[in-house]
Amino acid sequence: EEYDSPGRTVTEADIVIFAGLSGDYNVLHTDAEYMKSSFFGERIAHGLLVLSIQQGLLERGRPARAREMLVGIKWKFKGPVKIGDTLHVECEITAIEPKDPKRGVLVCDNKIVNQRGETCVSYVTKILCGRAADPACAKGERTSWVPLSRASTLDRRLLLPIAAQCSRR
Repeated sequence: EEYDSPGRTVTEADIVIFAGLSGDYNVLHTDAEYMKSSFFGERIAHGLLVLSIQQGLLERGRPARAREMLVGIKWKFKGPVKIGDTLHVECEITAIEPKDPKRGVLVCDNKIVNQRGETCVSYVTKILCGRAADPACAKGERTSWVPLSRASTLDRRLLLPIAAQCSRR
């Protein structure tokens, strides 16, 4: 299944606040005059700020939950994010890996995309989450992992937390 998050515009305030919070005052992010003559032509957002924004975008509209945990992330920065860029996240659930009788891991391929359709970051996440009962199982007596093609029928609050209340592509 594939989902798009809502959008969010990166502001100068975001970059200044993140620099103060992280202590990363690199000229890439904080020196407008210096960056005018750089390869990018202007200041760019911190990579970790962009990853923080993507997590917030995925969280918007999702119900509060405590049954999941990020257990892996691998990212590749493909292009800069500049002040004024509006970002959204495209998420595709590519696998469901059984972990134990009560938990499993969702593997999601994700992209952070700007308003011009350019992919700024691509990344894969692994999310440990609770197992949902297979609707085919009678009275919930046992649970079963189902093929990804049937995953849309599962309880999204437990097995597909990334997908909950995001808009479908």
